[in-house]
Amino acid sequence: MTPLRQKMINDMKLRRFSPDTIKLYVYAVQDLAKYYNRSPDSICEEEVHVYLLYLQEERKLSWGACNCMVAGLNFFYKITLKEKNNKFKIPKRKYAKKLPTIFSRSDLIKLFEAADTLRNRILLITAYSAGLRLSELVSLKPEHIESGRKLIRVEKGKGNKDRYTLLSDKLLKELKIYWKRYNPKEYLFYPTGNPHKPLGKNMAYKVFTRAKKKAGLTVGRGIHSLRHSFATHLLEDGVDLYSIKTFLGHSSIYNTMIY
Repeated sequence: MTPLRQKMINDMKLRRFSPDTIKLYVYAVQDLAKYYNRSPDSICEEEVHVYLLYLQEERKLSWGACNCMVAGLNFFYKITLKEKNNKFKIPKRKYAKKLPTIFSRSDLIKLFEAADTLRNRILLITAYSAGLRLSELVSLKPEHIESGRKLIRVEKGKGNKDRYTLLSDKLLKELKIYWKRYNPKEYLFYPTGNPHKPLGKNMAYKVFTRAKKKAGLTVGRGIHSLRHSFATHLLEDGVDLYSIKTFLGHSSIYNTMIY
């Protein structure tokens, strides 16, 4: 690892960036350097703009992907290289914002029943019943299940924030069955034969897609749809928006109001 890359990583760690953000920002700078086959500290502002145009027009990256690359480059030049005058940006995206796709309660029953193992069924039930993001789901540990308080503690969620979310009686009952079978140690959900390692996000996503296909469901763009369904069903049951905002870990009520 070059000293420059290590300095950038240290700069991000000091600011408590998540591992995923660090990985993404480092990739942005690596890709820029690869494009010009030069050290990134020798690449000027005009060259960065040419590179960003290449990402949009030749590689056809989505607006969101390009914007992530821009964020990484801005951090590198402004913080690591301390070049405050450099600022890279791309125009705001213009599109009609899509509403989240929601599973009906009967769809969820089909989805859970289609899971091929007990672990995978409980994984999907937990994602829905607690309204968890994928990264939060695979990071759960046994001590995060506070059965006496009927709460699940989510540590270092989006924005590196902790919060509590719901632990329903139904989910608690399912988790007790799971506990007896799998006896989780360090992580609640783990790969077969390795209880000290968390289940990978890709594996968890595949669990969802396999169950969805087997159940014959067409709604739901991804496992995140379970989180959307959690929020919508709470709203339908009369739970107020501010409570739902807390359970989801949203920083703004406007993010929650989409439901």
